[in-house]
Amino acid sequence: MTERYAAEALIDYAEALFAAAGLEADKAALVAPLMVEADLMGHTTHGLQLVAPYLAALADGSMTAAGAPEVLSDRGPVVVWDGRRLSGVWLTATAVDLAVERARQYGTCTVSIRRAHHIACLAAFLERATAQGMMVTLTCSDPSVASVAPFGGTRAIYTPDPVAVGIPTSGDPILIDISASITTNGLTNRLHKEGRNLEHDWLIDADGNPSKDPSVLFTDPPGTILPVGGLDHGHKGYGLALIVEALTQALSGHGRADPPEGWGAGIWVQVQDPTAFAGADAFTRQTDRLAELCRTNPPRPGVEAVRLPGDGALARKRTALADGVALYPGIIEGLAEWAGKLGVAAPTPL
Repeated sequence: MTERYAAEALIDYAEALFAAAGLEADKAALVAPLMVEADLMGHTTHGLQLVAPYLAALADGSMTAAGAPEVLSDRGPVVVWDGRRLSGVWLTATAVDLAVERARQYGTCTVSIRRAHHIACLAAFLERATAQGMMVTLTCSDPSVASVAPFGGTRAIYTPDPVAVGIPTSGDPILIDISASITTNGLTNRLHKEGRNLEHDWLIDADGNPSKDPSVLFTDPPGTILPVGGLDHGHKGYGLALIVEALTQALSGHGRADPPEGWGAGIWVQVQDPTAFAGADAFTRQTDRLAELCRTNPPRPGVEAVRLPGDGALARKRTALADGVALYPGIIEGLAEWAGKLGVAAPTPL
């Protein structure tokens, strides 16, 4: 029988681990629920799975445990921070909250962050804005990491470069979380450790041959993940990645032209307040209609119904909150060593 855990117990566990590892109390209290939020939504490679490597980063000093970002520029609706290698999860949540506050005043606000640590699951941040009637766009990249080749190439130069957008409606928000690559580093790393292949040829080996075997990413020289569109239309994912790289690195002033600093992120957050445009009612009138047209679209054979991005994640979240969280195998076990080191008691299954 699959063990399930109360979401609050998992949040308390993650918070206690981070606090014991030296992360400031206010940061631990903000980061922990966002890590669990990813698991609630079904993004199991970007939730509690990442707590152990984050604790390791706190231990070796590659994640800064205390303090605030350096404000490089603040023009009201445009803010630029140097993240000082602080928790990327904390920085991103703080940036979304600031952008929501400033968007009420200016109609829109953009926060650009350089030199953050890793930011985990982008989808987990979206409802911080949509719950307040705001539209949010969030994207990130890691200028010290490369796992995706440009279309037509064989050597990696950028990361999967995810993009997330939260769109309010009068009901559930539309929660989009996609990337410029076909798959992610988190999934390929997990499958490689488990000795399993991807479902399709989403990779190429070092010679440019298509492959579904994650081991091709760990050769010397390594293969790469393919951009969205694959060998056929990969120029689309390639173009999207270039946009993400410019937004997250060029605008913040730190990127691939600088010496690598280790696992981290450049971040770009933008929030729009519909009341500053045609109005909140006009906005949701359009987004409600769009949602209706999608959900009532006749499904193709083998498809039960057309869903909107976020429908599955929100359904999984409601089920997990009601029945308990079923974590991906190995996550609790992977935290046990840290719990022992830090003197933190593990949660008890329901």
